Amino acid sequence: MRYQISGKQIDIGEALQTHVRTQLGETLEKYAGRPTDASIVFSRVAHEYSCEAVVHLSTGLNLSARARATEIYAAFDACDEKMGKQLRRYKRRLKDHHRTRPDPVELLGADSYILAPTEENDDMEGADHDSLAPMIVAEMETQIPSLSVGEAVMQLELAEAPLLVFRNEKHSGINVVYRREDGNFGWIDPRGSR
Repeated sequence: MRYQISGKQIDIGEALQTHVRTQLGETLEKYAGRPTDASIVFSRVAHEYSCEAVVHLSTGLNLSARARATEIYAAFDACDEKMGKQLRRYKRRLKDHHRTRPDPVELLGADSYILAPTEENDDMEGADHDSLAPMIVAEMETQIPSLSVGEAVMQLELAEAPLLVFRNEKHSGINVVYRREDGNFGWIDPRGSR
């Protein structure tokens, strides 16, 4: 497994890197089986340290956790504990997922944009069409996984994301699952709206 351990404007010592490799390796070996690589980023916000970890599993699923603490080791330990809880919750489904899916999740490339709001006044009468277009701050490529709806909800929870765009394995259409304010999940399937 490949580890990428880094710090944003802080130095990460060899002892911390060894601790991260050992602890995270034990957690992943216990529950996940075949992770391919992990990215762990430490940063400091005021008096607290923040740890963000993203692990890519060989099936194509991603696991993500974040934690903060006043000490850097405690921040990582809390992040590792969150990751362990997520993996325990989905251990059976992940193992079943390996049996029913011998190949990794198929990924489809797509463009992703970050748009900045325009600073124009509220009176839009007389404004031409070009001035209504937002400014593009960043353009990057993202990947859209081909999953079942259940797997998409599992991926959404594992990645701690607010929404997930995926290709539905049943009919190859683009779908969205998202976390609702009431704690449930929403599923958007535009195929049924025709």
